[in-house]
Amino acid sequence: MFNIPFMKSTTLFLLFITSFLTVIGQRAAPDKIETSAGPLTIQPILHGCLVLSWNDKTIYVDPYGGLKALAGIAAPDLVLITDIHGDHLNPETLNAIETSKAKIVVPQAVADQLPENLKSKAVILNNGNRITEGGISISAMPMYNLPEAPDSRHTKGRGNGYILNLGGKTVYISGDTEDIPEMRALKNIDIAFVCMNQPYTMDINQASSAVLDFKPKIVYPFHFRGQNGLSDVEGFKRLVNAGNASIDVRIRNWYPEY
Repeated sequence: MFNIPFMKSTTLFLLFITSFLTVIGQRAAPDKIETSAGPLTIQPILHGCLVLSWNDKTIYVDPYGGLKALAGIAAPDLVLITDIHGDHLNPETLNAIETSKAKIVVPQAVADQLPENLKSKAVILNNGNRITEGGISISAMPMYNLPEAPDSRHTKGRGNGYILNLGGKTVYISGDTEDIPEMRALKNIDIAFVCMNQPYTMDINQASSAVLDFKPKIVYPFHFRGQNGLSDVEGFKRLVNAGNASIDVRIRNWYPEY
């Protein structure tokens, strides 16, 4: 005779595994880049959310998409949040993931809006400042709209772009920005994550022009869903490589269905 409770539990377990594997199957495959302290793994998650794994540290950037989007990913040691908008500061996702060992690096505007249960984990880092957390150098730089205006979607000084040093590799995360002078003046960037979604940040012409100025070795177009759908990232790649064929433009799936 069949054991009905056992069959139910087995069925539920199989459904969970099937769902989990479906999520993993939709997610873009991670990239690995060698550093002086072992490989850096880059995992695109959703929109502006990514996970960096390096030297036994896991770094979440703008966790977004709920627990399902981050299924199977190790719990974070560091969480970096760039801005106050819901696709960057996402309380639902922050409260769903395991943050017991995490420090949450944020600008003051984000710290002010963190869920109360997470405020004690906040490390405030504002534009122009630098800290070291878990052996990782983290610098905050401006991200804002042009022309500057007090009523713009992204005002100067409120949000952070981030620059990380990971085993001798310099990683730039743009946050929500246009092609600001501070971005164009960057030097010696190994890996860049650059947004491009109108009308919130910049178009592919602005983004490619800025990238051609600061010349990262590798650039990932990300955060490219706007009011009219997804930006033409293939067009961005063509513009960049027409100006500088040595820049490695990596197009990945930043919009899987979770």
